Amino acid sequence: MSGADILHRKHVDGLFRAHYHWLCTRLRQSLNDAAGAEDIACETFVQLLQAPGLTAIREPRALLTTIAQRLLYQRWRRGDLERQYLQQLQQAEPIHAESPEALAQLSQTLTRVDRSLQRLPGKVRSTFLLSRIDGLTYPQIAAVLGISLRSVSDYMTRSQALCDRHSANQSLNRPLQNKRSA
Repeated sequence: MSGADILHRKHVDGLFRAHYHWLCTRLRQSLNDAAGAEDIACETFVQLLQAPGLTAIREPRALLTTIAQRLLYQRWRRGDLERQYLQQLQQAEPIHAESPEALAQLSQTLTRVDRSLQRLPGKVRSTFLLSRIDGLTYPQIAAVLGISLRSVSDYMTRSQALCDRHSANQSLNRPLQNKRSA
């Protein structure tokens, strides 16, 4: 660990000690959920730790509020998507009953996809989800995440490469079907 990294960690530690409780209180007012507020506050400081070249911050509470609001937006959007998905599942007519094996395989596939996405750095994962799940354009993603269009494009390339690798692995693992039984 370099001297700059140590100074960076000490700086973020000082910010944490000075502003963590304030940020939790502020988030509790928005969420009405103490545990959720603490989760978002912690994630806010994790993102600060991961920010390269963080220099002296003139308005730390403004920065913390901005990061926390982005995380809140992501949390609310994810909750909206989950509710929409569950609502669609409840309204959907099953075409045919899936076998327990097929359901287990689907569950395993979703778990692998989720693990793959979790391995991506936060902004890469957020960029992918905002594009593919939320349907945002690159300029909209850049505005939400506070990054450049070039970064959005690079992050999408990285996440697409992950999807391509996952898809290739899935096609290799898929059993061959007997044409007569199909």
